Amino acid sequence: MAGARLVAVEGLVRELLREEAPSRIAALTEQLFQAAGNISEEGGGAAEVEPRPSGPGHLSDPPEEPGRSCVSPPAIALAQVEEGAINLWNWTVTKHTGSVVNDEQRAKLRFVACRLVCLCEGSDPPEGTIRRQILMSMKTGKGWIDIGKADIADGFLETAMSSIEKLYAKLLKGSDGEADINVHKADVEKNLFKVLSYQAESAVAQGDFQKAVMCVQRCKDMLMKLPKETCYLSILCYNFGVETYEWKKYEQSSFWLSQSYDIGKMDMKYSVGKEMQAKVLRLLATAYFEWDCNLYLDKALKAISLANQEKIHPAGFFLKVKILLKSGASDEDITSAVAEFLHHDMSLDFCLNIAKLLLEHGRESVGFDFLKSVPERFESSPDLGKITLLHIEFLLQNKRELLAKQKVEEVIIGHYTGKHLLPEALNRLHVMLWDRAAKHYEAKSYSEALHWYNYSVSFYTPGQIDQNLAKLQRNMASCYLHLKQIGKAKEAVKEAERCDPNSIFTKFSVYKIAVMEKDTDKAVEAVIEMGRLAEKSSQHEDKLRVDENTGTNLLSLAAQIALENEQEVVAIKALEYLSEHLQDCRQLFAALKCLVRLTLSKVMAEHEEARDDDIKSMLAYLTLAHKRLAESFTEEKFTADMRILEAHWFRKVAWNLAVQFRGCPEKMRDFFLLSFKFSQFCPSDKAVLIAQKTCLLMAAAVDLERGRQQVTPSEQAELLTQALQHLQACKDIWKVLKLTGDFAKDPTDTLLLLYEFEARSKLNDPTLHNLMESVWEQPQIEVKTLEIIAALAMESPARYPVLCKKALKNALNLHRKQTVIDAVKFSKCLHSLINLSLPTGLTDLDACVLQEVWDYFEDALSVVSSTDAYPEMEILWLMTRAWNTGIFQYTVGKYKEAEQWCGLGMRFLNHLGSLKKSYEGHMIGLYSEVLDKLDSVKGFLLNGEE
Repeated sequence: MAGARLVAVEGLVRELLREEAPSRIAALTEQLFQAAGNISEEGGGAAEVEPRPSGPGHLSDPPEEPGRSCVSPPAIALAQVEEGAINLWNWTVTKHTGSVVNDEQRAKLRFVACRLVCLCEGSDPPEGTIRRQILMSMKTGKGWIDIGKADIADGFLETAMSSIEKLYAKLLKGSDGEADINVHKADVEKNLFKVLSYQAESAVAQGDFQKAVMCVQRCKDMLMKLPKETCYLSILCYNFGVETYEWKKYEQSSFWLSQSYDIGKMDMKYSVGKEMQAKVLRLLATAYFEWDCNLYLDKALKAISLANQEKIHPAGFFLKVKILLKSGASDEDITSAVAEFLHHDMSLDFCLNIAKLLLEHGRESVGFDFLKSVPERFESSPDLGKITLLHIEFLLQNKRELLAKQKVEEVIIGHYTGKHLLPEALNRLHVMLWDRAAKHYEAKSYSEALHWYNYSVSFYTPGQIDQNLAKLQRNMASCYLHLKQIGKAKEAVKEAERCDPNSIFTKFSVYKIAVMEKDTDKAVEAVIEMGRLAEKSSQHEDKLRVDENTGTNLLSLAAQIALENEQEVVAIKALEYLSEHLQDCRQLFAALKCLVRLTLSKVMAEHEEARDDDIKSMLAYLTLAHKRLAESFTEEKFTADMRILEAHWFRKVAWNLAVQFRGCPEKMRDFFLLSFKFSQFCPSDKAVLIAQKTCLLMAAAVDLERGRQQVTPSEQAELLTQALQHLQACKDIWKVLKLTGDFAKDPTDTLLLLYEFEARSKLNDPTLHNLMESVWEQPQIEVKTLEIIAALAMESPARYPVLCKKALKNALNLHRKQTVIDAVKFSKCLHSLINLSLPTGLTDLDACVLQEVWDYFEDALSVVSSTDAYPEMEILWLMTRAWNTGIFQYTVGKYKEAEQWCGLGMRFLNHLGSLKKSYEGHMIGLYSEVLDKLDSVKGFLLNGEE
């Protein structure tokens, strides 16, 4: 099995050596690494590989299996594998130098080459083979250490150690005398030293302190014979000290750094040098200092003193002062330590850092004394101002403002007498002055803040244009406003506008002054400018991009200031711009609520004719609120409960506004629809469902009402279509709502029917008849409903006489079924039915139609005869219609029909009260003529028969 794996590995090696593509090299490297690892885990793999035969030719083939003609590949010779491993090693070196192979790939390929060489090793390898194996094992182990995988390195380092022992034993066998033995020992010890040092590196990396100490001690013992390795071992221990220091293992770090220093002293000829020794000692002092300064104070001081003796370095003096300060040394000891480096050439920055260190540790006496002595040493330095700045900084920190002011004034005088600060130092001074002014501003000491701002102004030349100067003037304007010095504030803002006219902060300063002066127009103008500037993505302030919230924060503050000063118009304008830019949902809804309240108060105080614009504004606010509620589902900080609360608030407001503006149907509808939309974000409980139903019914009613008015056909069609959409949504809600309780007395079903009938009839909707089929089947339909349907069926542009007649007939039937007929309602219904069936002025009527109408008159006569409540005017109308129908028949020669209808009219005449006398004489006379005519016609017919 291992032999087969070895064959595969050797094949991969040959393929890799021919490969040039980096991606393929990386893939083959990984395959080789895995395969070589598997071989090494099995062990004894080399025993299965046959040695190469002495003569030319191939390895013998294995015997064929019965029935098969397949030939297995020949066994690989050990020498061939070894040669491939050596070639792989050399190829890796070349490719790594050319950056084709990275450090980790190099380590893996060395692993493969080293494993293959080990597998090819015989029982008694020659010296050259052993030396090569030592070299390869050492380099492979070191490679794994360098890429942070020390655990893999250990095996190779053990192999190297074992090979060194084999080499030493082999050399001893062939030696002649003690001289030879010493030569061989020296030869072997060089490799042994390297392997031990690598094992120490591996142990430190893996946290095995004891093993590392043991390995280094063995190396240290060998230095007498290998003095040239002194420098290497000293630096190795220093590196161990650095690593363990970074891991905060101060005890181990101090051990390694002490070892490094001691080893560095062992042989001055091969020492690391004083500079390196001082570096080691400084880190050793630092390790003691950070480990436990109180416990290891003496060791830390001793180490840093030795470091300073070895090589003077600013870091050494600085650390010594730091240790003394930490230990609580007296001012005298610290002064003495400071005096040590005053005789040496130290930089200005170093001196400033020492002064800062002293002052930060509360050693004001030593610190300020030292600071005063520094200028003498650097009189010609252009950075001399740094000393003064540090002096001012610490005077301010120690609340010595009077002395700090004196120092600042000295700098100002120097500025105007040619002693200018460098630009960097001047900027730093401005920062200090502004910081001090800001502290006074926060403490409401506005006059004192102005004092410090004025110091800053002193460094600007008249007419200078600078954004920082603009900011400075704005800050001063804020102070003047708090001091009620409006004139000076306006001057400061004017100066800010000169320097930075397109700053939103400058416009805000203009705004504040306008509000204080109650100049509404100017305040609104400033808000508009702020809103415009907030929209600009390229807005900058003090050479830094304005924070995305700056515009909204200023607009929010502007609204607050306006409200505090009772300037609602200005506040509304600020809140409008604010609502356009706010991203935070909670802030946005707070702004919109405030806007709605303010605008509603304004509307209530206005005359009705002046309300239109404000009502439109409220619609816009509510529409924006609905839009942002719909978008808020993606905002994590805005929870579902928050959304529901906001939706309820806006839903109720929209409802109340709809009721408030019921005198304006179009606006009422818009508010009702908004209320419905907001309610869709609320849980669908009974109260919400009822509100939704009402909103949609009201919206549909308004659209129908507007459709009845003088509008174009296209406008009417649009309104009626909208009404149908509202009605469909309402029907869906009504179905759900009816499941929640008893709504027997609720008129919603009737309203839905009537509204839908009106819309569909006026749209000439082909589904209208289907709708009415379900209506005729309803057992509980009311007379009033049928009468309204009848009226709507003939209301322009609808014209459905058949539906109208059917509705009236059904209504008439319902009237008849009443225990006591309501004569008035009955008369109106019958009136409509007769009018529809018997159009005025028509003479050529079908007999069936006349018979149908005759039956209606008979019904009327029956009711008239049974009650005195039938309206006399209706009786008169019935009498007139019957009589006129008879006369029409008479004029066309239908005398028999004329006599019947005129006789019907005479019967109604008998039921007239006070009006009877007015018609009786005339009608009797005419009726006699009709009868005479009828008799003559009859006589003519009889004579003819004779």
